[in-house]
Amino acid sequence: MVPRSPLDDARNSGFAWARFRRLMKLMGSVTLVVVIAALALLHSQDALVSIHFFIATALGIGAAMMLTAALMGLVFLSSGTGHDESIGDPLEDERER
Repeated sequence: MVPRSPLDDARNSGFAWARFRRLMKLMGSVTLVVVIAALALLHSQDALVSIHFFIATALGIGAAMMLTAALMGLVFLSSGTGHDESIGDPLEDERER
């Protein structure tokens, strides 16, 4: 039988998802600052590059940072709520031998 996850409780999951959304908002702000700084640095170099280079740079940095933040946020969510410990291990009997 699979044990219940702490995320099955509405109060626990509400708190965890609110914390995740707060983390994503913070990381969205940090990402925006980093993208603006990177674009300003590129613009100050006086290189003859197209606008497409700036767009690709902004999208690449932004997507990489937000994807990393989302995945790490989900790791923190599952670990911080105890969801990781509630998963049943089908090989537990074999390890005890």
